Amino acid sequence: MTSLRVFKTLRRAEYFELMGLFFIQGAAMAAWFVPLGTVLDAHGMHHLKALAFATSALAAFVSPLMFGAMADRHASPVKVLRGLSIATAIAMALASAAIHFKLNPWLVLALIQLHAFCTAPNWSIATTIVFARLKDAKKEFGPVRAMGTIGWMAGCWLVSALGADTSALAGFAGAVVWVLVAGFTFCLPELETPPAAAHLTWHERLGLDALTLLRNPEHRVVFITTALYAIPIAAFYPYSPAHMQELGLTHTSAWMSLGQITEIIGMFTVGVLLLKWRLKWIFALGLAAGVVRFALSAVNGKYWLLAGVSLHGVSFVYFFITGQIYLEQRVEAAWRARAQALMTLMNNGVGNLIGYLGMGVWFTACGRPQGANWILFWAGVSLVVAVVLVFFWVAYPKTSDGLLRSRHARE
Repeated sequence: MTSLRVFKTLRRAEYFELMGLFFIQGAAMAAWFVPLGTVLDAHGMHHLKALAFATSALAAFVSPLMFGAMADRHASPVKVLRGLSIATAIAMALASAAIHFKLNPWLVLALIQLHAFCTAPNWSIATTIVFARLKDAKKEFGPVRAMGTIGWMAGCWLVSALGADTSALAGFAGAVVWVLVAGFTFCLPELETPPAAAHLTWHERLGLDALTLLRNPEHRVVFITTALYAIPIAAFYPYSPAHMQELGLTHTSAWMSLGQITEIIGMFTVGVLLLKWRLKWIFALGLAAGVVRFALSAVNGKYWLLAGVSLHGVSFVYFFITGQIYLEQRVEAAWRARAQALMTLMNNGVGNLIGYLGMGVWFTACGRPQGANWILFWAGVSLVVAVVLVFFWVAYPKTSDGLLRSRHARE
């Protein structure tokens, strides 16, 4: 009985460590990403907005796969995350200083791109660390991952509390939090360091061999749908705060955190759905929520917009978090860091690059002399999500439409 109590205590402490990792990292990411658009607007750099958000997409083409391959083959993921967190803090502080002092816009953009290269792999590597410590991911990952969402909300509230929704102070605050992430990694037990790999090609060192996962029809549809869904989602963070301000809402970073409330609810329910629903239905539910979310924003009313923002969390969890759990359960252990990195590439890379640039063009096309045509803009975004939903429903292999069983049960 005593040994069982000790075991439960150790497991509880382990969960707190994993939750803490997601919490701090979520806060650090939100402090930069959510207010970035309004900060650039306030410093006369509106013309950089689409390009600034696109830097994360460019970074996602290279950085996650390269460092995912490193975590799979060369070094402990904990050490990789530690080094990247320090680099991210430095890059974020430099970019924030450049914005604050209104330096040359191209220098600002270059520093934002440097920050993107440093931060792009962090979430997928942290996810790999967490999955490696869980006994049953489909049941345990949701509640642990929910702390990342709560951390994201905390980052939004911190920015608004500091009055930094339009100030480069948001970036400096985020840099401090990234230093805390690096320090927190010393509290995490080192994962087993993979044996040194010899005679690797550059293709393998850069993690490009992860593309072989696309040969599996089921994997291929999930990855492609991830990229396609990321295109319309790219309109959310750059343009929702501006729409809020036009409707008279202040403290936009705090209002944007409404989406995280439903995200937390989704985190605690996704495990139940994975046990009872077919995967196809859970993925489709996430996409359908995205259709409704942007349709509500198209009504162009204050409360309708906030209702749409609130649905962001449900849509995100039931598609993207389900996708992460799916990869952990159905990809071999030696490939999991690269699989999560490939998901990041398809989402933050391919999808977001097309999305940030394409949605920027679409927003300009929806412009009127008296201001943005928000009804047309959000209706177009909702229509794109509906097309993605139809593609997924038709393309997902029927033979794969089953319950997501535990990897341990299969073994």
